[in-house]
Amino acid sequence: MKNTIIRYGLRSAITICLLALAGWFLGKNLDYSIQEVIGYAGIIISLLFVFLGIKQYRDKENNGIVSFGKALLIGILITLIAALAFGILDVIYIKYINPDFMAEYYSHYVEQMKNSLPQAELEIKLAELEAQKELFSNRFMSFFLMFATVFMIGFIISLISALILQRKPMPGN
Repeated sequence: MKNTIIRYGLRSAITICLLALAGWFLGKNLDYSIQEVIGYAGIIISLLFVFLGIKQYRDKENNGIVSFGKALLIGILITLIAALAFGILDVIYIKYINPDFMAEYYSHYVEQMKNSLPQAELEIKLAELEAQKELFSNRFMSFFLMFATVFMIGFIISLISALILQRKPMPGN
């Protein structure tokens, strides 16, 4: 089980990192909302290794049998590897590759609010955003936010995969 988790966790981690880097570099001229869609698609694609890892364990290592709990555990552990990798990559990206990202994203978000909110509501939202700006500029918070995003999506995929792939032993075996 450990080898399956490590193998599929690393595959998921490498895939999520490659897709994120491709999205960041190829999507520089795209709108942030499109980049977000591409980012979430990359997360989901990379987390398909959760399903594949559970299936590998069930079919090749455990004689076609896996309980819901064991399948869920395998999925969560594969997800943890991908989530850690993505959180670390995000910190590296913001610190070394694109240190201006937070300022650029903040400016984009403020501009978007200016174009869509009435003045009174805009002032309230800007005050809230300013209060949160320092928190979201913190590397630990950035890591945690990206880790948690991947982990939550991966948990859902793990649950669905465990439900689909669970197989109990036949009576008498």
